Amino acid sequence: MQRFAAILLLASTGAVVAFGADWRGTVAELFKAGQWPQAQHLLDAVVAREPGNAEAWARLGETYLNRDQGEPAVPPMEKAVALDPANAGYERHLGDAYGLSAQQAGFFSKTGWALKCKAAYVKAVELDPANVSNRRSLLEFYRQAPGFAGGGMDLAYGQATEIRKLDPVAGEIEFGNLYAADKKFPEALAAFEAALKAKPDSYAALYQIGRLAALGSAEAARGLACLRRCLELPVPARQPGFSPVQWRIGNILERQGDKAGARAAYEAAVKADPKFVQAADALKNLH
Repeated sequence: MQRFAAILLLASTGAVVAFGADWRGTVAELFKAGQWPQAQHLLDAVVAREPGNAEAWARLGETYLNRDQGEPAVPPMEKAVALDPANAGYERHLGDAYGLSAQQAGFFSKTGWALKCKAAYVKAVELDPANVSNRRSLLEFYRQAPGFAGGGMDLAYGQATEIRKLDPVAGEIEFGNLYAADKKFPEALAAFEAALKAKPDSYAALYQIGRLAALGSAEAARGLACLRRCLELPVPARQPGFSPVQWRIGNILERQGDKAGARAAYEAAVKADPKFVQAADALKNLH
């Protein structure tokens, strides 16, 4: 506790020199605690002292990305890429900054940001084609972007094929997500089940089977079993946590007519995360 209090004090005063080369450990602790403004303040001091430090610029950009601030993340990420153009991770995060900026921009600016996002993700894949995260980012761009901005489901399926070559389980999950987006629910379920067969505790596959059941596109009992297994597992990064899982359980129970069970699940979801709007709305609308 004393160590963390000292970190916050030094970060708030900009006394980065006290850490010397140890700023990385300090920033890692601030990131772990979700202290994004403090990390930003500390990193501002680092890049002022070390303007050629690509890693510090990239981490500074991440402080904005983690607060859903697209345009402020762009300059530091562009600086990181300019300083280390061979780093695929920096290029991917630059794409994230462009993509978030596109989502938050006005109508006439969206396409420009989207095209920059695509170019950054394509470059990241070119720099490190064996990296699944790079390909997943490009896949999501192709899935979400309209055709005039360079998107397309055929291109997304192409990236899923490449991901499956690198990581069969991850590839099946990506195919399942794409099939679900295309409303090909039997194919989606088959892909998620294939992922589970290869990796029985794949959290992503378990959750997605539960989601399909909540939508009425998979057997309810199977979906409940998968979601309840999720509650017993650690939540991987970038996967839905306790509240979304409980919300989906509530969806299934409500479809079955078990209003008491659905209410309990929705209440558990809201208690865990009062800001989880879907569960709060489901609870309010449950009659």
